[in-house]
Amino acid sequence: MVKKLIGQITAGERDEIQRLYERRNGLNELAQIVTADNDALYEKLVADMGDTTTRFQAWWDKMAQKYAWESCEGGHWEINFDTCEIYLVGGDAL
Repeated sequence: MVKKLIGQITAGERDEIQRLYERRNGLNELAQIVTADNDALYEKLVADMGDTTTRFQAWWDKMAQKYAWESCEGGHWEINFDTCEIYLVGGDAL
């Protein structure tokens, strides 16, 4: 898969998206274990997943606007958490 370096963010911005990324991954793992039989836990999990996904996408939207990141049809952005670098991955324009 083709990657193109398109920007860099601050360590604070990286920490914010890393927390959301880790939370989203943890919730996805939990979703594989929790069944709808445990109604209260299931509903909390679904609500938390929705909220975390919304916050995760809002972060990317906010940063894309702030830094005017390049985008393309079929592409997506990725972050290298070690370097704070942002890459455009895949898509037609690469």
